[in-house]
Amino acid sequence: MSVTAVRASRVWPVPTALIALSLVPVIAGAVRVTELSVGAEVTPENARFVESPVPIVLHIVGATLFCVVGAFQFPTGLRRRSLGWHRAAGRVLVLCGLTAALSGLWMTVFYPHPSMDGVLMTAFRLVFGSAMALSIVAAVLAVRRRDIRRHRAWMLRGYAIGLGAGTQVLTLGGWAVAFGQQPVGVARALLSALAWVVNLAFVEWLIRRRFR
Repeated sequence: MSVTAVRASRVWPVPTALIALSLVPVIAGAVRVTELSVGAEVTPENARFVESPVPIVLHIVGATLFCVVGAFQFPTGLRRRSLGWHRAAGRVLVLCGLTAALSGLWMTVFYPHPSMDGVLMTAFRLVFGSAMALSIVAAVLAVRRRDIRRHRAWMLRGYAIGLGAGTQVLTLGGWAVAFGQQPVGVARALLSALAWVVNLAFVEWLIRRRFR
């Protein structure tokens, strides 16, 4: 096997796995944007999006780019070989991540809540959405101080929260398979929070392993 092939085999598995994890939310978001652009029939499920489409479109576009482009920031070799690309992509990630987080917070506060959600779900969305935005801001402040370790750590935390929708496919989907129906109320909130917590726990382990 050539040196180039060996390097490629080390670079691509992580971005591929992260994109695969975010694939279902990305596809669902693309379907939603297409639905809004062609004038979908208004239903109880999509009425809030049809009446005020800008926040959901910003959220979908921002979250999609944040998850997909962010996946290619993980391989160390890729960053070192193309530092200019890493910096340019980082600026895009900051903009998209903040767009996704802030639009998510706006929708949580101002959109009518779906019937399957409850107060606890609203609280979790506010907590983790705020944590995502603050993590990205902390990463920007760290890199401006040239504190690269803290910059990476905070961007990893922000990315972990942003990727929560992908992990929620597994937690909520696992419940649906086990019990034959989608979780609602407290169960839905706890399973959604579990996805964010799992992502953050993995990232904290990764941060300590890399920067030990």
